[in-house]
Amino acid sequence: MVFLFKNSTFKVNLYFCFFTLFMNSKKIYTIEEATRKLEAYCAYQDRCHKEVISKLQSMQMIPLAIDTIVTYLIQNNFLNEERYAKSFARGKFNIKRWGRRRIVQELKQRDISKFNIETALKEIPEDEYLLTLHELAEKKLQLISDHNILKKKKKLADYLLYRGWETHLVYEKINELI
Repeated sequence: MVFLFKNSTFKVNLYFCFFTLFMNSKKIYTIEEATRKLEAYCAYQDRCHKEVISKLQSMQMIPLAIDTIVTYLIQNNFLNEERYAKSFARGKFNIKRWGRRRIVQELKQRDISKFNIETALKEIPEDEYLLTLHELAEKKLQLISDHNILKKKKKLADYLLYRGWETHLVYEKINELI
């Protein structure tokens, strides 16, 4: 549909209005629809409360509806922060090979309680933790081509510290390997 107007600014404003209406037309959800959508969201993968609340806010739900839905999800075991923290810690340690410090930092950013963080860290066996640190340090050391020993130590330390390994463990491992 083409409008013929003498004033081109009016034409631009009209297009802008249509564009704004089209872009701002978000779906409006009932509590039941939002609950079903969030059930699927939580069933697909463990989620923390912060992620669920953020999702509900992006769906433009009011605070009372958010509280109602979150309560329902907790009561029906779709949402469980202890399970989330354990799963998160196991996954980040086994797949990304993060250390405890990085895992704790990330869980704190997601507003997980101190108790749940401590419970999650117990999921990582100490012997496996130290073995992973050793394997990671050896692998990275082989990739560092610098001949200066101090630079090698610094690069290895930076790498391991960035991944969240404890400072005393990192320096013990560096002194053992170099």
